[in-house]
Amino acid sequence: MTKKSQHVVPNPEGGWSVMKGGSGRATKRFDTQQEAISYGRKVSKNQGVDLYIHRRDGMVRQRDSYGNDPLPLCDNK
Repeated sequence: MTKKSQHVVPNPEGGWSVMKGGSGRATKRFDTQQEAISYGRKVSKNQGVDLYIHRRDGMVRQRDSYGNDPLPLCDNK
């Protein structure tokens, strides 16, 4: 897990957890992945960091960036 990020990961005891990148402990645990994603998005937007959403097998299935994008979209007017 990278620093300055939040991760939605499967919890070994069941359900899903939101964890800060580089941390070994969950910030909060949820029964469903959707609840964890919703909370993770709020935290990521507030902190301006990336959100990594993992599948049950631990692989990243989605990444949402809420930080400073090094390649912002161009406004071609």
